Amino acid sequence: MKLARKIIFCLVIFYGFNLASAATLQIEITPKVSGENLQPASFRYQTSAGETFSITRVSYLVSDFALQRNDGSWLEISNSVAWLDFDANRNSIWLDQIPAGEFCSVRFLVGLNTNLNHADIAKFPAIHPLNPNLNGLHWSWQGGFIFLALEGLWRNANGEMDGWAYHLARDTNATCITLAAPLQITNETKIEMDFDLATLLNAPRPLSFGKDGSSTHSRDGDPISAALVVNLAGAFRVHKITSLTDAEIAVAHPKPLYLPEKFTPYQFQMSATFPIPDLPRDNPLTVERVELGRKLFFDKQLSINNAQSCADCHAPEKAFSDGRRTARGAEGEFGTRNSMPLFNLAWQKEFFWDGRAKSLREQVLQPIQNPIEMHQTLTNLVAKLQNEKAESGKRKAETDYPAIFTAAFGAPEITAEKISLALENYLLTLTSFNAKFDRVLRGEEKFTAEEQRGFELFSTEYDPRRGQFGADCFHCHGGPLFQSQSFANNGSDGALKDVGREKVTGKASDRGKFSVPSLRNVELTAPYMHDGRFRTLEDVIRHYSTGIPRSATLDPNLAKHPDGGVPLTESDKRALVAFLKTLTDAQFSSVGK
Repeated sequence: MKLARKIIFCLVIFYGFNLASAATLQIEITPKVSGENLQPASFRYQTSAGETFSITRVSYLVSDFALQRNDGSWLEISNSVAWLDFDANRNSIWLDQIPAGEFCSVRFLVGLNTNLNHADIAKFPAIHPLNPNLNGLHWSWQGGFIFLALEGLWRNANGEMDGWAYHLARDTNATCITLAAPLQITNETKIEMDFDLATLLNAPRPLSFGKDGSSTHSRDGDPISAALVVNLAGAFRVHKITSLTDAEIAVAHPKPLYLPEKFTPYQFQMSATFPIPDLPRDNPLTVERVELGRKLFFDKQLSINNAQSCADCHAPEKAFSDGRRTARGAEGEFGTRNSMPLFNLAWQKEFFWDGRAKSLREQVLQPIQNPIEMHQTLTNLVAKLQNEKAESGKRKAETDYPAIFTAAFGAPEITAEKISLALENYLLTLTSFNAKFDRVLRGEEKFTAEEQRGFELFSTEYDPRRGQFGADCFHCHGGPLFQSQSFANNGSDGALKDVGREKVTGKASDRGKFSVPSLRNVELTAPYMHDGRFRTLEDVIRHYSTGIPRSATLDPNLAKHPDGGVPLTESDKRALVAFLKTLTDAQFSSVGK
């Protein structure tokens, strides 16, 4: 296996649908409960056993669509696969190049065929529905995809709140759905379907969280996954078929911003096992922009008093974190949250602990302007940099910024937008993928017995009902990036003093949720959590083993465990720490020096 892939990302990637096709069919699937639109995180639903529950996640894969002609033959639609997710507002698949004609039925899989399920995930383009960084449904080191992920909370017989997580996976559980759908396809046609989750959980094989169990990972012979497969057949129905002759298919073709006539494409390096990232198509990586961004990142002029650079809170030797519980600003004031490490950001979708920034270029300007952090106006910063011999701390900087901006953007004018684009370029290049863990994968090193035990604990669920006694870490920190693209309440703050994600979305169901960080280089990034409350890795593992308080928004994959967390022996805890230290990239600390 090669150490890394070097990819030149400088040309705009165009994508979309073939507008010259005969016809386009849109299939829209809406999750419902007993015919009503799903109300997420609401304790308004009941199982057949009378258990009250909520649904917080509905995420699934559909594929292998086909249309039946009136003569009984089937039109197989190649490359038809979609990731549908309620929270991400993904509810449609567009099927292109459909020949005009009459059809009577539609057929598809909930799940994937064997070839797709075991394909090389590192080969899927960034916007492909099977790119694991996009869908978050890959089984990590176990291989294959989760076909359907349903999660939520429920109240047990004692009135206490527990979590439930049903993950349907494995080749044998790919489920074929066939529905009557009389179609007259001429130009653009839309099929609206309902996916009734009440049927999925209750009929014809009713499921009880208390009796049958609150989790399944679809191991062979698992009765919950068997019931889900049986119930899926009746959970879908065609709601409406319409003709969309006036509809437009929006295809984005972003043009590169301020690209000079001459530039040097930057070779983006990443692990051969990493999924392909969705790099910004309007800000292609170039050597000139990356170098400008690096200079800006380490320049103290970005702060109001020329006393602090970005690197003061994001030091390379600490995996671009700062070692403090919470960040300290240029004028000595401390904030309320821990400085997040900066690496593998090319795979990140939202930024800050609460996800309030939707892109790196948006994120980088906020600390500069924040009165507790760098406290600098963008107008003042531009004026500083425009001065060829600007002050930098106690010395004169010999950096000719207008000339460097000309090389990067084709003109000497300095603007806040260009500053953000340059910083975005630089930060995207900070990739980390050469830890001992990676060398073990390549066969260059071996785990110690304790590290191997830690990896097994990390990658195994805690499910005593089925004889599994792992640490259940992989749900939130699985895959080669060791992180999900989600926000979760991990029980670190039972009082929920910082409401986290709720402040951004306004949803009570997001209270106390924060971005799930990567565990790569975690040995270097103490202290831990959004408020830096845990000083050591041992403290973190102790929290997940004994210190998790229950709350209304506690992540279902934690809430399903016993009070306090996953029981671990002292040797288990030591093994987990030993494994986590194999994720340290020794060369990473020299980046930027």
